[in-house]
Amino acid sequence: MPYVTVKMLEGRSDDQKRALVEKVTEAVSETTGAPKEKVTVFIEEMSKNHYGVAGVRASDQ
Repeated sequence: MPYVTVKMLEGRSDDQKRALVEKVTEAVSETTGAPKEKVTVFIEEMSKNHYGVAGVRASDQ
């Protein structure tokens, strides 16, 4: 029973998240042999002011 967590910045549409879950499920099922019904995908969205690279928050760019 594979569990996959995708962490990303907020701002994607429901359609984009739906497509992401579908594609990740397909990839995990194909590479591990697990049935799609057993693949669980979690999406964790982060606020842009809670994430930074090189000392700069994403919300400040």
